Amino acid sequence: MTAPGLTHFCDLDVELGPIREMGAGRCGNRRIIPIVGGHVSGRVSGRVLPIGADWQTILTDGAADIDTRYAFETDDGAVIEIVNRGVRHGPPEVLDALARGEDVDPASYYFRTSARLETGDARYDWVNRTIFVGTGQRLASAVRVSLFSLD
Repeated sequence: MTAPGLTHFCDLDVELGPIREMGAGRCGNRRIIPIVGGHVSGRVSGRVLPIGADWQTILTDGAADIDTRYAFETDDGAVIEIVNRGVRHGPPEVLDALARGEDVDPASYYFRTSARLETGDARYDWVNRTIFVGTGQRLASAVRVSLFSLD
């Protein structure tokens, strides 16, 4: 068997609200980051809806376990839900700079996700049967994610 290929699907610029710290949990420090908007471009284009959140766990080594659920509306009116899970880690000084909201070269840390998309819109039914992987970049008040479909 051959390795699957990747095809760029879209870029998501996801705007974030203030972080809500929840304190220590069983596996690390828990926090919720509201998703308040944004835009989508690529094979589909549209706007990120102001619903959803990133429910993160910050592990003892500083790595972030990412668990997001949100949705976007395409320019032609389809609503597509995204469940995106992943990990972000890197050297302590880079993670500290990200925590301060500094602009950090995304090549200096690891930020990868796997995503499942779902819609009831027949025009986009194929996303229900596709696995997506993503690369991410954390900005001061946003996240940029590039999603790729596995061929």
